[in-house]
Amino acid sequence: MGESIVWWEKACQGAWPLRFVDINLRSIGQVMFQDNPLSGLFFFVAIGWGSYAVNAPQVAIGGLLALVVATMTALWMRVDTAAFNAGLYGFNAYLVGIALTTFLALSPLLWTYVVLGGAVSVIATLAMTNLMKTWGIAALTAPFILITWLLLLSSNAFLAIPTDALPLSSLIEPIAPDAANPLRFIDFLEGVVISVSQVFVKGNGIAALLILIGLAIGSIAAAGYALVAALISVIVAHLLGAESQIITAGLVGFNPILTAIAVGTVFNRPGLRSALLTLLATVLTVLIQGAMVAALTPFAIPTLTASFVLVTWLFLLAKPDLAED
Repeated sequence: MGESIVWWEKACQGAWPLRFVDINLRSIGQVMFQDNPLSGLFFFVAIGWGSYAVNAPQVAIGGLLALVVATMTALWMRVDTAAFNAGLYGFNAYLVGIALTTFLALSPLLWTYVVLGGAVSVIATLAMTNLMKTWGIAALTAPFILITWLLLLSSNAFLAIPTDALPLSSLIEPIAPDAANPLRFIDFLEGVVISVSQVFVKGNGIAALLILIGLAIGSIAAAGYALVAALISVIVAHLLGAESQIITAGLVGFNPILTAIAVGTVFNRPGLRSALLTLLATVLTVLIQGAMVAALTPFAIPTLTASFVLVTWLFLLAKPDLAED
């Protein structure tokens, strides 16, 4: 595997088209903190398969279009070369493209939104990165959340942007205490698996498997934390009385997965205390997800990765001393 990466890197050094592909693949990988083109390739294939499985090819196309626009925009704006080559200016755009083509009905002007979202996501990334430097923390997917929320909300004011596909009821509506259903074992397993693919707004078992393979290629620890976080989130959500269909659809688990990878493998050194801290952050993300659902219900927009960002920022700002275990 290492020899393949070395070969690929050498090839990219001598050919700009390959470097362009490399940057975009790394951007897709960075959605789950993987600066690895092969991880990005598996994620890309996963999204392609997930889109094909639900007969929505526009989702895969939208993600790729927004990503390419963002990469070209970042190049034109002469952003930091190291960050650019690592894909740090493209992963938010990729998510914006996927989200817009998922939550907005297909229409001619949808693609204008996708292109606009891809370009503006670079501006948002630069702005939030500069702002977060004050506290020494990463912007994470906050640019994706901001741009997607604003574009989804703005679509309500423009008749040429149909909002029929927005999750207006079961996906975001708070449930009554007596609405929680028994979670069967098969539903439990499905909730764990589908949570992985919902990171990319796609609920599909094969896509989840491809994503886990991509994660393992970049980091075995990240793949392990992702599975454990999905398991914990499903258990906690069920114990708290979440509606079983929401759990099975992976809508409770995808944010905790991102939180666990960030807190457990990216921003802290591995160890027992780091693992316990990650467990705490994972459980808190489930609770914050519930709070975000309640808060955003009046606006009829999805929570996206907001609970992951809020909890991870909280734990990064705390700056716990994990130097020794």
